[in-house]
Amino acid sequence: MKLDPQRPDSVLARQRFDRAAQHYDAAAVIQREIGTRLMERLDYIRMQPERLLDLGCGTGLISEQALKRYALTQIVSLDLATSMVDYTRQRLVAESRVAGVCADANALPLQDNSIDMVLSNLMLQWCNHLPQVFAECARVLRPEGLLMFSTLGPDTLHELRDSWRQVDGYAHTSRFEDMHNIGDALLGAGFRDPVVDREVITLTYAEVRGLLADLKGIGANNATVGRSRGLTGKQRWQAFYQAYEQFKQPDGRYPATYEVIYGHAWAPLMKPSAKPERFIPIYAR
Repeated sequence: MKLDPQRPDSVLARQRFDRAAQHYDAAAVIQREIGTRLMERLDYIRMQPERLLDLGCGTGLISEQALKRYALTQIVSLDLATSMVDYTRQRLVAESRVAGVCADANALPLQDNSIDMVLSNLMLQWCNHLPQVFAECARVLRPEGLLMFSTLGPDTLHELRDSWRQVDGYAHTSRFEDMHNIGDALLGAGFRDPVVDREVITLTYAEVRGLLADLKGIGANNATVGRSRGLTGKQRWQAFYQAYEQFKQPDGRYPATYEVIYGHAWAPLMKPSAKPERFIPIYAR
């Protein structure tokens, strides 16, 4: 079976996020903004979760905000990258209500029906099989539990993608799922009343190198299976920068577009019985 060249290489992505943990926050401007907007959407949800899963916790931004919002909630901060989990633990070391777990979203090491709310900020775009991730979320959520997330849509970084397309035939950005496919995946996993919407956020840079530095700073530089495996020579870089000139704005700045997709859905009312053999202590630190 031929692999999608724009599919993320999960091993490489994990390695890069591990390396990025210590300087992630300094470059994560868009991640912080979208995370704040995601949390603001909880203002309309009348729910006081007993247990909350921060899926793809990164450096702990969502976990920290959830602690402030929910005074009694116990939080599982889960990420594929060990360094991210360690950073979250250090950031929230004084909080006994937080448990750090390193695990894959495709196989959550949590008991069935053990979580009231799953929050996920800009993690799902790194998953190669979204239906499986949603199925795992549905499994661990209690009946009537809530999944709320943000992810990236197909127009994200189209300037960078289009510019590289004029230079070579390699993949330079991941393939981001359309909001309609995300809605279908939610329904396929048994979620009820899914709501998915989008907005476009554009960052601008004085130089294109600033965008590339930010992507590298958060570990989000090219990790596709179809990436070039050799060094990018000076001539190709110059051709890329020249191609990006077509997007230069009248004020001389260079845009980077992010299509942000937000969604929430409610867990199935009727669910399979729990499987204790998959359980790990929810507070293992």
